[in-house]
Amino acid sequence: MDSKQARLRRAKKTRAKISELNMPRLCVNRTPRHIYVQLIAADGATVIASSSTVQAEVKSTVKYSGNKTAAEIVGKSIAEKAKAAGVTKVAFDRSGFKYHGRVQVLADAARANGLEF
Repeated sequence: MDSKQARLRRAKKTRAKISELNMPRLCVNRTPRHIYVQLIAADGATVIASSSTVQAEVKSTVKYSGNKTAAEIVGKSIAEKAKAAGVTKVAFDRSGFKYHGRVQVLADAARANGLEF
């Protein structure tokens, strides 16, 4: 099994567990140049808040959008938007990505700014 199939299998199992919890999920996607995060409602059909390195308010504060500094800013941004929407506790869906590097920095920044995982 190649790494993409393994990542998809992990992501599927994670989403099944999160749906059992019936709580909003923080979903992270990344590319070599950007990082995207969405806060999805418990029903799975509604995006409550989102943030990414392609948004103007984030893009203007970073020199390069594919590094840990950019991920930290996106994490802070999503935490602020989630709190404004009345969400403080979420399930963290890494979409099968390992918990290190930019994903870890984003999660740590979101926690530091008030989100609970």
